[in-house]
Amino acid sequence: MALIGLVRVGADPQDARSQRQALEPICSRLFEETASRRRLIKNRPGLLAAVAEVGDGDALTVTRARSLSASMVDGLETLLDLVDRGVTVKVLVGLAAGEHTGDSELLADIRELRQLRRELQSSRIRAGIRTAREHGGSHGRPRSISDETQREIRMRRDRGESLRSIAGSAGVSIGTAHRVLTQRGSSQGALSPRP
Repeated sequence: MALIGLVRVGADPQDARSQRQALEPICSRLFEETASRRRLIKNRPGLLAAVAEVGDGDALTVTRARSLSASMVDGLETLLDLVDRGVTVKVLVGLAAGEHTGDSELLADIRELRQLRRELQSSRIRAGIRTAREHGGSHGRPRSISDETQREIRMRRDRGESLRSIAGSAGVSIGTAHRVLTQRGSSQGALSPRP
């Protein structure tokens, strides 16, 4: 079994040095990842490169679960995501110390923690929306398209321009241009093809 090491390099050079010292003697290959807020594996080139080197019977090795992400909780979730992808992960010390290959009591607990975290986040969002509505506010990104821009969009469509051309010249998305044209019962003008 080959151990493929991953060092997470952040603001503290001593932390990266201690990770290297723990991993270099036992790993056949060592990869470094610059610390970021990215959690999804597909958005992390350093982690992806290390995972690509992990073959059958090999293990991605980190000093602690926290070395897999920006926080301990995110690190545990990344550990779970890796195991779900079929990657064996070896954690040297800490809460998740050990080799993780499939279902275990710890991974079941992490799944439960992730579900609780999502439910809490969802309930906070719903509470914020409810509070905003109670106070007469709205939620989401405010619509910032001016009346003048809306008139320009309608005028250009009446002249026969395409949605793509209109959106580009008005500096809005095609969806926004379409929404403006479908307001006030002018949906035929928005949806009918133009030469």
